[in-house]
Formats: sequence, structure tokens, C-alpha cells
Amino acid sequence: MRNGSARLSSEPIEVRRLGVIDYRDAYDLQHRLAEERASGELDHDVLLLLEHPSVYTAGRRTEDADRPTNGALVIDVDRGGRITWHGPGQLVGYPIVLLAEPVDVVDYVRRIEEALIRVCNAHGLATGRVDGRSGVWIDDEKGDRKLGQIGIRVAKGVTLHGFALNVDPDMTVFDAIVPCGIPDAGVTSIVRETGVRITVDDILDEVSELVTECLDDPTPPSPGHTADQLITPTTVGTPQ
Repeated sequence: MRNGSARLSSEPIEVRRLGVIDYRDAYDLQHRLAEERASGELDHDVLLLLEHPSVYTAGRRTEDADRPTNGALVIDVDRGGRITWHGPGQLVGYPIVLLAEPVDVVDYVRRIEEALIRVCNAHGLATGRVDGRSGVWIDDEKGDRKLGQIGIRVAKGVTLHGFALNVDPDMTVFDAIVPCGIPDAGVTSIVRETGVRITVDDILDEVSELVTECLDDPTPPSPGHTADQLITPTTVGTPQ
């Protein structure tokens, strides 16, 4: 576990708010930015914040049994983790970050988790980590419920893909899949848990601030087991 910023650069992170953008367009953009960051053509880190039109994406650990039962399109991608959904009402963040050396992928994931945990806490939700499962969870008498997903890739020391936070999506979309390949846990959202209506736009400022704060915090967050959800390949692939 590193002490000090997870980022190599001390320059501010550029935050780009993209609104609603097609998944493949965002995929191409983040891969282009990551290549530019790795080569030095891009001299600072970037955080893309956006929503996608409804789409299922499958990470490299996705199994056939995880996939939609309704014949919906699935885009296979080069991140860790298994299958998930993106769409309206869910905030998606793609940090394009050149990691400090030596690269510590688990530390990076824990910092992103910590940022999302703090966002939820600001809205009155007590969330945390579940051992052996990445992401942000509510764990109470009703059982484990996931509201923050993380699936990343690191290539040439630069992060791609990132996180998704369920703010107020149509939760029925998760019924057609085994979300994140975890059959014995539920999925939830900030609005479902609190009953307070908020939108993705309402939390953009705090997410931007907390992601930066947690990545640059000299004291790493408390441990949580996440390594089983990670991959760190050296090349960038394409969606199928």
C-alpha cells in the first residue's frame, strides 16, 4: 500500500463533463486520451464524467450465465470485472490517470471506492466495502446491495474505464443480468435508499472534488480486498 498520491503528476486533474454520450464514442475517446497520456502528448490527467444511453458491457471475467436473458446487445470490453449496465440516471466516471511508480492498482481502486463512499455518506448513506468484492456496498439487515461499480484497466501505467454510481436509474434493467456476476447480492441506488430525488447533475461537483481528493490523499484508505476484480494488461483492446 503506497503512502502519497496515487498519481505521478501534481498538476490538477482536468474534469470534462460530457453529458450523455454513446458508449463506443466514450470508449474510443478514453483510449485515445490514455495513449496520449502514456506517450506524453497529453501532459495532465483527465476525468471524464458522463451518462450513457442504455447499454450492457461485459468485462473479461464475464460468464455466459451472467449475460442478459432478454437478448439485449452486450458490448465486450477490455476492463476487469464482469457484466454491468450503464444508462440514464447512472453517473459514469473514466479517470485517465498516469499512476505513480511503482504502480499499485489495488491502491488506486481503493481510492476510487473511497471517493464514492464519501459521496454516498454526504447523502446520508452508510456504505463501505465487502470483502472479496470491489465497489461500494450497503450491508445491513436487508442484505448486501451494490450501488457503486468499479471496473478498470491499466495500460502503460495509465488507467482506463473506471466507476459507475447508481444515482436514480431504472433499476429493472438489472433484472436481465447477473450484475457484476454476483448472484447472491442486490443492486440499489442513492434515490432508492434515501427517497430523496437527486440527479446525476446534482452530484458532479462533489464527485469531481472527492475523486481528486482521494487520489491525491497522502494517507491511503483502509484496506479492502479488491484484487480478484482487477486486470493490468499492457495493451489496449477494442470492443467486440
